[in-house]
Amino acid sequence: MKILVTGAAGSIGRVISPGLTELGHTVVGLDRVPQPDGEGGRWYTLDCTDPDAVAAVFDDQSFDAVVHLAGHPDEASLPDSLSSHVITTAALLDAMRDHDVPRFVYASSNHAVGRTPRSGLPDDLLSVDTRPRPDTFYGVGKVAAEAVMSLYADRYALDAVSCRIGSFLERPETVRHLSTWLSHDDCTRMVEAALTTPAPGFAVLYGISANTRAWWDLEPGRALGYDPQDDAEEHAGSVAPGPHDEAEAAHVGGPFAGAVFERPALDRA
Repeated sequence: MKILVTGAAGSIGRVISPGLTELGHTVVGLDRVPQPDGEGGRWYTLDCTDPDAVAAVFDDQSFDAVVHLAGHPDEASLPDSLSSHVITTAALLDAMRDHDVPRFVYASSNHAVGRTPRSGLPDDLLSVDTRPRPDTFYGVGKVAAEAVMSLYADRYALDAVSCRIGSFLERPETVRHLSTWLSHDDCTRMVEAALTTPAPGFAVLYGISANTRAWWDLEPGRALGYDPQDDAEEHAGSVAPGPHDEAEAAHVGGPFAGAVFERPALDRA
């Protein structure tokens, strides 16, 4: 497949791009920053909030799929979050519709459901069928982006898979990460599955490894072909307990569900 990867200079993009290349795909990178030194392949430097610039990329060459990783990775005002996550998604989906690109894979987040309390979860696992419960405006942006994906899947028969990523790290660093960790190798496996699973329509999976202490249900991902191989428990001996472990385990979004992230929706002068 020929795949456009947005946010290709980011932490996930710099793992996914070579990983997909090793699996035989052709990767074209896109980011707001220039191509990092030492990386090859075609590259576009632009902002995905600019629909004309995005459309020009699709005019320039054809793609089989888009992996959308671009977006501000932390909390911001509501307008900034919507622009970063929803407007970019809409610009890409419009270009895909206009150029008959059939597959969209999105880096969503566990923070789309982050305010869900962990107590009382059936079988101690959160299903993809739970209602959206964002913990921040960042999470709101992810929920809204998923809604746009669902609309385009229904309206234009695009296949769109939303990967609600947990803690993407080289190795877990906190007790919470022992439940939420997504390894580098499993991240590539996840994206590959989302790209190649037959006719998913609109689908959601949780992007974590096969963690013994997992909080989220991996079965929807397995139904799409995602077979994680790593387990955070292998690193448990190197993870020391911390003073915030209990608070971070109260909601699935961890610290993002805490009062420290509370702020007005709109910045005012």
